Amino acid sequence: MSRGWEFNEQGGADLFQNVCAACHQANAKGAMGAGAYPPLAENKNLASTDFVLSVLLGGLRDMPPVGEMMSDAQVADVVTYVRTHFGNAYAGAVSAADVAAARLRASTP
Repeated sequence: MSRGWEFNEQGGADLFQNVCAACHQANAKGAMGAGAYPPLAENKNLASTDFVLSVLLGGLRDMPPVGEMMSDAQVADVVTYVRTHFGNAYAGAVSAADVAAARLRASTP
């Protein structure tokens, strides 16, 4: 269970089920209702690790920057998990070093 402003879940599956699924649903097919929660299942946008990292770290429209509440390893784990599950088969695991580099790029004007 998460405490305060930091998630303590470990591993991509645990992070997805306890953080992401609340909006994107357990099957990653998204939802419509009070807001639009786009599907992560079979999502061609996940092919770009840069795009996914920018969304997690910086947010996008109604998506909050949840990466601010995760370590580099946690972000890497959940991105790799989503990119390789739910009908997605994008090669190449995302590493904590990739996330650290993305954070640095995002913070550099």
